[in-house]
Amino acid sequence: MHRELALVVFGSMLPRGSAVNKYDERHGGPYDRGMADSYYRRPFKPHYYTGDNGPDTLFTKCVEEAEMTAEEIEAYTAGYRDNEAAGYFKF
Repeated sequence: MHRELALVVFGSMLPRGSAVNKYDERHGGPYDRGMADSYYRRPFKPHYYTGDNGPDTLFTKCVEEAEMTAEEIEAYTAGYRDNEAAGYFKF
């Protein structure tokens, strides 16, 4: 049986066809924040930052769940679940 090809994302291995191919992976974006929250073992709390992927992204406006679209919440959730499935956590 062939093993699935994988992509290296955030230091973890995710199967091809995972949400990483569907969502914007911009640093600070919803998918990225979901992955980061899971990685650092923070609680599931949808949010993202409006920055443009530069080093100061996390100092830009934080958009909380109440202000997010259904698509943004879906992306955050996918990032969180993808990282949980990969089991890549900070120790």
